[in-house]
Amino acid sequence: MNKQRILLIIPAYNESEGIIKVVEVVKQYISKIELEIDYVVINDGSTDNEEEVLRKYNITHIELIQNLGIGGAVQTGYMYALENSYDIAVQFDGDGQHDIHSLPNLIEPILNDEADFTVGSRFLDESNSEFKSSKSRQLGIKILSSLIYMSSKIKIKDVTSGYRAGNRKAIEQFVKRYPRQYPEPESYMHLFSKNIRVKEVGVRMFERTTGVSSINLIKGVNYMVSVSLAILASSILGKEK
Repeated sequence: MNKQRILLIIPAYNESEGIIKVVEVVKQYISKIELEIDYVVINDGSTDNEEEVLRKYNITHIELIQNLGIGGAVQTGYMYALENSYDIAVQFDGDGQHDIHSLPNLIEPILNDEADFTVGSRFLDESNSEFKSSKSRQLGIKILSSLIYMSSKIKIKDVTSGYRAGNRKAIEQFVKRYPRQYPEPESYMHLFSKNIRVKEVGVRMFERTTGVSSINLIKGVNYMVSVSLAILASSILGKEK
């Protein structure tokens, strides 16, 4: 693989119980490979003692003074990547769901100039991920995937995956605009409208080890309706440009 500077963006909200383990796994992996990788934790206005933990263990981080949500936290990471001249930025969850050993698969298409942006997928044949999420969420993901395909003619199976990577072209776009409410599925419409090449690759994921999902049944229904409308709106606006 070519030598390029890679940044792991690790958004974390109230992850004081597990963030140390996630960072230790990342550090151990980095020490054993030849890739030039750094990481930054984005503490998204946590109300637990996450900031204290990050400082105690001298973990590179950015402290947001209020909770911006996953979109705002990740965009902060992209800003950091651009300002510090990283070639590739990788979104990597702070709750232990993403397998760091899948990183080479995720960034290989970018290093080979086959894609500008990649999404790690649990649903491709080459994925060795045993964790696929609940049946209800899988159904929701399939619906959103179909909606994105109907709007763009581009198929992304794992549209809500947060394990993603982008080159400088993608980084620059996300610094300018990154969806705040529904960042994963909605952002694809933005990328497609900017002719950014997106490729889905198989990765391994785990069930979250800490924290609690913010989406319950009622919120899940509202999410599906809202994100579907957001995708359609993004599609219409993209075609008008």
